[in-house]
Amino acid sequence: MISQSQIIKLIFGLKIKELRQKKKLAPAELAERCGLSNSYLNEIEKGKKYPKSDKIFALAEALSVKYDELVSLKLSKKLEPVSDFLNSHVFKEFPLEMFGIEPGKLIELISNAPLKMNAFISTVMEIARNYEMKQEHFYLAALRSYQEMHDNYFEELENAVDSFTEKFKIKAKAQLNRKHLYNILESQYGYTIDKEKLTKNKTLGHFRSVFVPESKTLMINDGLSESQKAFLLAREIAFNFLELNERPHTTPPYKAKSFEEVLANFKASYFAVALLLNRELVIEDLREFFKTPDWDSKEFLSLMSKYEASPEMFLHRLTNLLPRYFGIKNLFFLRFSHKSNTKVYQLTKELHLSKLHSPHGNELSEHYCRRWISLNIIEDLKKLQKKRKTSDPIVAVQKSSYLGTENEYLCISIAKPNSPERNSHISVTIGFLIDEHLKKKLHFLDDRNIVTRVVNETCERCPMEDCKERVAEPVVINNQDRMTVVEENLAKLSS
Repeated sequence: MISQSQIIKLIFGLKIKELRQKKKLAPAELAERCGLSNSYLNEIEKGKKYPKSDKIFALAEALSVKYDELVSLKLSKKLEPVSDFLNSHVFKEFPLEMFGIEPGKLIELISNAPLKMNAFISTVMEIARNYEMKQEHFYLAALRSYQEMHDNYFEELENAVDSFTEKFKIKAKAQLNRKHLYNILESQYGYTIDKEKLTKNKTLGHFRSVFVPESKTLMINDGLSESQKAFLLAREIAFNFLELNERPHTTPPYKAKSFEEVLANFKASYFAVALLLNRELVIEDLREFFKTPDWDSKEFLSLMSKYEASPEMFLHRLTNLLPRYFGIKNLFFLRFSHKSNTKVYQLTKELHLSKLHSPHGNELSEHYCRRWISLNIIEDLKKLQKKRKTSDPIVAVQKSSYLGTENEYLCISIAKPNSPERNSHISVTIGFLIDEHLKKKLHFLDDRNIVTRVVNETCERCPMEDCKERVAEPVVINNQDRMTVVEENLAKLSS
């Protein structure tokens, strides 16, 4: 992350350079007037050096401005967006080093071409405003990129889980004794676990957990499933064991205050899932399951149940292990939420370890393709619940062939009620690009009972004419067709 002192140096340098150019002074000329060397002035303008007060007075006099104007953090109107960006939480807290970007290099880029960077930053900020993007969107997007860079497998967190189980003498089992988690939180970390207050609080009842740091009290919503409670306990242990102090206090997080908080939540969640779903045991079970010649939904759910895992925990663990231990790297993960009395499906989480495929999140209020198994399985669950009350998850599988491309994906989707929220459902989906490698790994891929459907991204962007599932007109396609006709007619005028 970039430091405040680096930002101060950069703003000062940008200001000196702009004022020098405004007075039409060459660098050597300004340096001579102020008693500075050419190289030192160059480093000041690039944001690498900050002069002492006597030199600042000399620069102010040479540039015909007041001392206070030079040392303020305000830039001219022309460079105002650069100043706003440099002083924003997003820029200050963005983990540049994590992506292999040296802060010094970025500073040099901004200082070398401030007007071009200003135009670029203004454009990005305007797009962000138009699409109502908040700083937490940037944080989450950065986190997804970080996960994708590492194929969502983090050896240091896996090793931390091994160290934890060794320290507390926890044996590798498919079902970890939940009492261990309560005991460790209470005896080792001095926690109080409360399952009543949050459940009874109507205003905060939608939260799964709330942590009160002053009293070290973890309030857990008692309406959650046992697997959800186990995850919250394991994640709380992770915050302590990994010494992650800048962390969210609610589940789901109420606001993302900083990238450090978002990253801490990810690390603790990864640790929790890795603790509850032992790496070696899951790998062994997956190898056996992949050998079966036919897809078996009951067997898949049974495998998930063996670890007492929620659907999201189970599929997320697959995204950790499949790239590393099975070489299956072209995959994606999606989570949709849906309110029963609406026709809206919200894509609330996505991860893409392959850049080839759709679907991606769409913030344009367009309608996701109703042929996606992720949406259909929610409707199947709602129909099942009308026949009989059930909170059990259901699973379905589908081969999705994307219209206009050669890409075909095997998609496994699980749907369940979204406890503790009423009349709410979620689906989680993992999709694998079907290639020669996948065919060798998944023996059931040739199962003829697996349905293949042609799908697209959204109804608005789909040219398919005979789609019975369409819920919106293909307005984007129609606009593109109109533009093509206009361009063709313009071209005829020139011929």
